[in-house]
Amino acid sequence: MEPLSRYDPLVDDPAAFHEACERPLPSVVRVNRIKATAESVRQAFDEAGVDYEPVDWHDGLFRLGEGESPGNSWPFVHGWVYGQEEVSAVPALALAPQPGERVLDCCAAPGSKTTQLAALMDDRGLLVGNDNNLGRLSALRSNAERCGVTNIAVTRQDARNLSLKPFGGERFDRTLVDVPCSCEGTVRKNPDAVDGWSLDHIEGIAGVQKAILERAIEVTRDGGTVVYSTCTFAPEENEAVLQHALDGGDCRLVDFDLPLESVPGVTDWEDERFDDAVRKAQRIYPHHNDTGGFFCAKLEVAR
Repeated sequence: MEPLSRYDPLVDDPAAFHEACERPLPSVVRVNRIKATAESVRQAFDEAGVDYEPVDWHDGLFRLGEGESPGNSWPFVHGWVYGQEEVSAVPALALAPQPGERVLDCCAAPGSKTTQLAALMDDRGLLVGNDNNLGRLSALRSNAERCGVTNIAVTRQDARNLSLKPFGGERFDRTLVDVPCSCEGTVRKNPDAVDGWSLDHIEGIAGVQKAILERAIEVTRDGGTVVYSTCTFAPEENEAVLQHALDGGDCRLVDFDLPLESVPGVTDWEDERFDDAVRKAQRIYPHHNDTGGFFCAKLEVAR
C-alpha cells in the first residue's frame, strides 16, 4: 500500500508492517461491564456456540473466530458486549475516568469509547458524549441505550468551540480527544482507507485536530487529564498536534502504561523536530500485536 511506505523509516520491520496491514483484522468485542462480566459473556458465548478467544492483554476483550459477527448473538443485542476494534479500547484505559467525575468525550459518535468510559465510571457522575454529526449522534444514543448507560448527556457541538454553558460553566475532570483523522491505521478493517490518500488531506485535518485539542485543554480543569488519540500513523496528525498543544503552554505530556506492545512517539519527521516530551506518547503498529494502528498520548492540564 503505497501511501504507507512513507512510514517505513519509523517502523522496526517495514516488511512485517506492510504484511500485517494487508491481513484482515479479527473481529473483537468488549464486555460491557454495566450489564455483564467477562465470565457471564464466556458462558453466553459457549451456550450460543460463538467461537471466541480472550485477548491476552485485556480480560474484557474477546477475539471472535473467522466468520463470526459481533451483531449476530443475543449478548450483543442485549448490550452485554460491544463490537470494538482491539486498540480502540486503549484511549479510555489511558484516561482512566473514576465514578462520580465529570468526563467529556469530544468526538463521541458512534459510541464505542463513550460506552467504555461509562462502564469505567460505573455509570456514575456526568459523561458528556459530544459530536457534530447528526447522523452519527443517533447511533451514539442507540448504542448508549443498548448498553444501559444512564449517566450520559448527548450534545451536538463543534468540538473546536465547545461551550461549557450547558454544564454550568464548570470544567471537566477528564477529556477524551479521539479526533477525526485520515484513518490510515484502520486499513486492515477498511482496505480502501488509503484510497484517495493525499498529504493535503492530512495537513487539512491536522488543523482541525489542533483546534479540537486546544479547546479540550481549555475546558478541562487545572490538574485534569486529557487523552489525545488517532487511528493514523501520520506524525502531522500525531506528534505535530501534540507539539502545538505544548506550545500553548497550558499542558504537559505524562507517562502512562499500556499492557500491549508499543513504541514511543517520534521526535524527528522529515524537516520537523518535536519536543522530546512527545516520546511519552505511544504508537501501536499492526505487526506488533496483530491489531489496527493507533496513537495515544496523555496530557495533564497545568495552567
